[in-house]
Amino acid sequence: MHARKTVIASAALLMVGAVSRGADGPVALGQPAATALFERLKGLAGHWKSHGSRGYDEESVVKVIAGGSVVDVASTGAHPGEEMRTVYHMDRDRLLLTHYCIAKNQPRLVATAYDPSAGTARFEFLDATNLPSRDKGHMDKVELRFLDQDHVIERWTWYANGKESWMEEADARRQR
Repeated sequence: MHARKTVIASAALLMVGAVSRGADGPVALGQPAATALFERLKGLAGHWKSHGSRGYDEESVVKVIAGGSVVDVASTGAHPGEEMRTVYHMDRDRLLLTHYCIAKNQPRLVATAYDPSAGTARFEFLDATNLPSRDKGHMDKVELRFLDQDHVIERWTWYANGKESWMEEADARRQR
């Protein structure tokens, strides 16, 4: 259901940090890694074009807003006539992502892993608004692979009825 979805083979992800679920959800990536990942996301500001494995082409505009405290990603093209947003921000010592989805819910994910040398990061489901049950369909996880400053691969995971399914592979390239 999301346009900017990307696939990275899990085997290729070499993550630093816990990826386990505690009693209250995923274990958040600690400091200073969360801040380092947020700074890397800020570096994505600009115009991007993506091609998804399901055949869509998408355009995204990444902006750093609110005094540098938010990275806002507006994407169009995957769903005709629709725009979705993904917003990243720090919450004290953890990095959060809120995805405003065409599915009409707003899952919040927390950064759980980041390996700057491998250029990989992972966000996992924390909670959501407008989602009556976790078993209702929603974006549940995203893995990012920063190939360089102008090329990012994403893998978004959809969750419904008690199980995950791979959503889409997107290859995003900065436009100059």
